[in-house]
Amino acid sequence: MAVVVTNLGSCLKISYVIFAFCSAFFLGAIKGLIVGPIAGLTLIVGNVGVILCLFPAHVTWTIYAVAKTNRFDIPLKVAILVALPALFGIWLGLSLAISVLVGVGYGFFTPWISAFEAFRQDTESNKFFHCLVDGTWGTIKGSCIVVTDFADFCYHSYPLYLKELRESPVSDELQTLRLIHVPGCIIVGILGLVIDIPLFTAIAVIKSPYLLLKGWYRLAQDAINREGPFLEIACIPVAGLTVLLWPIVVIGFILVTIFSSIFVGLYGAVVVFQERSFRRGVSYVIAVVGEFDEYTNDWLYLREGTIFPKPRYRMGRGSFSSEVSVIVHPSDVTRVNSSGSVDAPAMLVPSLVHSVSVREAIQEVRMVQIWEHMMGWFEMQGKELLDAEVLTPTDLYESLKGRHGNESSIINVGLPSYALLHTLLSSIKAGVHGVLLLDGSEVTHLNRPQDKFLDWVFNPIMVLKDQIRALKLGESEVKYLEKVVLFGNHEQRMEAWDNHSNPPQENLRTAQIQGISRR
Repeated sequence: MAVVVTNLGSCLKISYVIFAFCSAFFLGAIKGLIVGPIAGLTLIVGNVGVILCLFPAHVTWTIYAVAKTNRFDIPLKVAILVALPALFGIWLGLSLAISVLVGVGYGFFTPWISAFEAFRQDTESNKFFHCLVDGTWGTIKGSCIVVTDFADFCYHSYPLYLKELRESPVSDELQTLRLIHVPGCIIVGILGLVIDIPLFTAIAVIKSPYLLLKGWYRLAQDAINREGPFLEIACIPVAGLTVLLWPIVVIGFILVTIFSSIFVGLYGAVVVFQERSFRRGVSYVIAVVGEFDEYTNDWLYLREGTIFPKPRYRMGRGSFSSEVSVIVHPSDVTRVNSSGSVDAPAMLVPSLVHSVSVREAIQEVRMVQIWEHMMGWFEMQGKELLDAEVLTPTDLYESLKGRHGNESSIINVGLPSYALLHTLLSSIKAGVHGVLLLDGSEVTHLNRPQDKFLDWVFNPIMVLKDQIRALKLGESEVKYLEKVVLFGNHEQRMEAWDNHSNPPQENLRTAQIQGISRR
């Protein structure tokens, strides 16, 4: 009898979830069809009106600022003025297209998603009420706010920047351009558009099926194991919408890639100007394709490396083999900058030899020192947990015996993850862009060693750090994350460790923290 009651309860829960999802799906679609045209047209008409009305003023202000500024010499001013028509044409076309896409997407999808977010409410009546009301007037009001903010940027922020550029003192560094490099900048900029846009688009289109299938596969795993967004029944409708909208995310990835490749290709002209070398500009156009392919391979967990060549295009950057230049304390950098030699342009540094002042400003660190940092964190955190009797000698014994059971996973998996979590938390607290080591130095994307291990590990770690920062965890939530990371599925050990943490009251928040712990 008890089994029948249990099965009946499970069937009722499944029926409730299906009914709730279908109800939210159709209600959200109806709200999107009703509210979408109003909010979308408000945003599109408002932004397009701002762009077209202020376009003559933007052209006038920009030309006047470039002509009056003391930051550029005459050849550079001429080059910028010649390029302005093309730049303004790109701005006009892209801004109008993006305004239309954002208006349609915001107007239709915001009310739709709001219908699913109503399931975060406590009672059934509140869920039904917010499912009907949320995303209606708020979406229209939000579109007005977007137009107001965009108008404020175009009418106040951009002219203010031009004013600072126009009134910059003569003491600021003068940007010079030799006329001999103007044809090189133009040719490399055109090459960047011709080469990078098709190749970036091809890479994104070819890898989009992998992104689609891997996303669905991960969501299916979470659904089967009742993890991530499927942790609680209240989160399942939102997770179901994520499954349905995942193809739109993939299409958005392709569109963003095409859009960004325009500016990536044009940046080749900037490389020619900075490096004073046509060859290095062409090298940039070629290398950036390989870097994008390698980054997407790491992101999708595909094969290591890239099939595209990656020639070096920066003369000031040394060879990354077993050493890496990492950022040190600001006081040391300030002391060196006072000498004046560090402020020289990178293209004036001869070959690959660092000047003496640069050697004083940086600290050369080998890969083994990063390993020492990792082992040091493991040792420190392990001793603290042993002293607090959170870890036991039995855990160490299971790990030393090389067993692969649940108990050994606490030391073999939980402790390294716990130490990595504290490394990321300390880096976030310090406000650094990279990862902070024990000696106070910082490793970033630009100065990390070109080591095969770091090629696979560093980018996911930086993504994980950004995800933790975006959650803005409170003290109790951080403690709860520590507990989940260390013990994983060992619920008895989690309950036994009293670290003054409480699970978040919102099921969605709990699911987000659980997702961070698994990563």
